Amino acid sequence: MAASAPGRKAAARPLHVNGGNWPRAEQDGGGGRGPGSRPGYAQDSAAGAERRTVIATARSVRYTYYALQLGNTLAASLIWGINTIFLLDAGLSNLEAFAANAFFTAGMVIFEVPTGVVADVWGRRASFLLGTVTLAASTGLYVLLWQVQGPFWQWAVVSLLLGLGFTFFSGAVEAWLVDALTATGYTGPLESVFARGQVISGTGMLAGSVAGGYIAQLTNLGVPFVLRAAVLLVMFVVALVLMRDIGFTPSRGAGPIGEVRNIVANSVRYGWRVPAVRYLMLAAPFTGGVSIYVFYALQPYLLDLWGDPQAYGIAGLAAAIVAGAQILGGLLTPQVARIFPRRTTALLVVEAIAAVAILFIGLMMNFWAVIALIVVWALLFAAVTPVRQAYINGMIPSQQRATILSFDSLMSSSGGIGAQPVLGRVADVWGYPASYLVSGVLSALALPFVALARRQNAPADLRITVTEPERP
Repeated sequence: MAASAPGRKAAARPLHVNGGNWPRAEQDGGGGRGPGSRPGYAQDSAAGAERRTVIATARSVRYTYYALQLGNTLAASLIWGINTIFLLDAGLSNLEAFAANAFFTAGMVIFEVPTGVVADVWGRRASFLLGTVTLAASTGLYVLLWQVQGPFWQWAVVSLLLGLGFTFFSGAVEAWLVDALTATGYTGPLESVFARGQVISGTGMLAGSVAGGYIAQLTNLGVPFVLRAAVLLVMFVVALVLMRDIGFTPSRGAGPIGEVRNIVANSVRYGWRVPAVRYLMLAAPFTGGVSIYVFYALQPYLLDLWGDPQAYGIAGLAAAIVAGAQILGGLLTPQVARIFPRRTTALLVVEAIAAVAILFIGLMMNFWAVIALIVVWALLFAAVTPVRQAYINGMIPSQQRATILSFDSLMSSSGGIGAQPVLGRVADVWGYPASYLVSGVLSALALPFVALARRQNAPADLRITVTEPERP
């Protein structure tokens, strides 16, 4: 991996941060951390001594990240098993229910980069806190619309707000983690942190999906949504207490408009104009867009193969399998990293096998064979995700990290907007097997872009210690 930029060598001892902000009196005129100071260390000052001191270590940073992952995934998954039923129970037609979901996805695309800029200008912690409040409030509005049988346009507006809430999280949490680990002297592989976070998220997803369904069955469809809002408010308190913008100072000197302009320009320079990053982003619409359809189409497809359209427990197998695969896949990530010395090699091999698995889901008309293939596909997807996260983070400078990660997420979501209607139409005309065959082909289109990224021989392609990427 590239050597650290001058003045950005990671500290090796615990980080002492006064209130989560750097004392302005000690910052140098060039925007550095302060004369003679090591990055990640706030100097002692009279003003700083009056504020509560937070001692951060790589261990505490990782545990905070795991707590945020668990809480967020638990809150989100409480309604995953009942969301469509909830919308239909509110008086929406099938067309309106799925259109509302489309507005949610559109909201994620529209707000990805703006909320990434918020994280880079105002801080990752502020972005996370805004996300919990926005998502809790919009979830409450969902329950209100369900109670009053609101018109479709209101569902569309609130669905956009839900998308906004999620985009405050995407990019910001990951950027916070990498910056904080670098500042606290973490020298281990990023894959291991992302993989453990994925295992914890999978556990939260499995627990939330199962609990949400049973709670709705015992009470009513609105209760899991109320619980979701409550968990999000708890996460607001957790983040307020535990999160600090360590190793990163929000830049506000030029004013909001000027900072937005500078961050967007720098993000293009350090993100899109870096060939390896650009090629990885160009692959995202194919892998991300197809995976959304593969997951959501499994429910009706499994019911067709089972032969009982009312066997909703069978349809729930898809979510349970993905949750279990997320747990096991995270545990397998270190083995994947050891087998492949280059991260792009792992991406190429795993994504190729995953594309073949999707093709065979369409070819195999047997329920249990499809279940086995779903397990393979979900495991591969889960095992390689931390590898991709470590690779792209290794090529992004800290100041633009959240914005670039948000743009990467936008690329993946935009693929979902385009792929889902097309694949859904294929399923309407020729059936679900044909749609999976087309999905496998579309997924394979990501491979040339990953191969082009590999040809760049980026230092981050090698699995070594965490450093701040060198600016071009």
